[in-house]
Amino acid sequence: MRAIWDEISRIQREGGAAALATVVGTAGSTPGKSSMKLLVRDDGEFLGSVGGGCVEAEVIDRAREVLRTERSQRFSVDLNENDNPETGLVCGGRIEIFIEPLVMPNVFVFGAGHVGRAVCAVGAPAGFRFVIVDDREGFASEDRFPEASERHERGFAEVIGDLAIGLSDYVLVMTRGHKDDLEVLRALAARPDASRYLGLIGSKSKWKTLRAHLTEGGTDVTFLDRVKTPIGLDIGAVSAHEIAVSVVAELIALRRQGLASS
Repeated sequence: MRAIWDEISRIQREGGAAALATVVGTAGSTPGKSSMKLLVRDDGEFLGSVGGGCVEAEVIDRAREVLRTERSQRFSVDLNENDNPETGLVCGGRIEIFIEPLVMPNVFVFGAGHVGRAVCAVGAPAGFRFVIVDDREGFASEDRFPEASERHERGFAEVIGDLAIGLSDYVLVMTRGHKDDLEVLRALAARPDASRYLGLIGSKSKWKTLRAHLTEGGTDVTFLDRVKTPIGLDIGAVSAHEIAVSVVAELIALRRQGLASS
């Protein structure tokens, strides 16, 4: 149990996602007892136990769905051969389990300009944890980004190599120019992991130019197809704060409804 609480505390501090399964009721003979817990992380690793065997396998499968939807589930499993003939279960009992999502999504913002600053100001109160990256001294500062949880003032590629970007996280590329956008995208393409959302600020014509450069450089088409641009919901936004509202609204739509504007 200590390991589970430590991992939950780490997620709250550093961002990330997991699903917590708890045995909330039993009847008859069951391997899992009330209050036993299993924590399933978004990378597939898990801590604890709710009884092992096929029950645990079903819990892990359902936990992945809970992580995807961020919606809790409550269900029961009958532990007998009649209901589960393929498993050979003969306990004869029933176990009831509740799975809840524990998600603190990171938003990695590459570019600490006026739009990035506004996105952080709008998005932090909405429940997102912000990591701000810029290679210019004084731009990713605490004074400019008081709501951010992390701030990095180093080269983009260097910082990307050190970041832990998870499947529940969001990435926004909004640097000051095409050259820096390319640096960020190339560094992200070299990573084996994938974020939930990868957005590039700018027009479709800008992306056409950048995509051509990346393609010529050998960037995998699977990565290129993941890039969302333009970013934000189409609300006619003009100012930095209006753009920020549209971007954060899109992240909320994706998080809560699994939707992102096309």
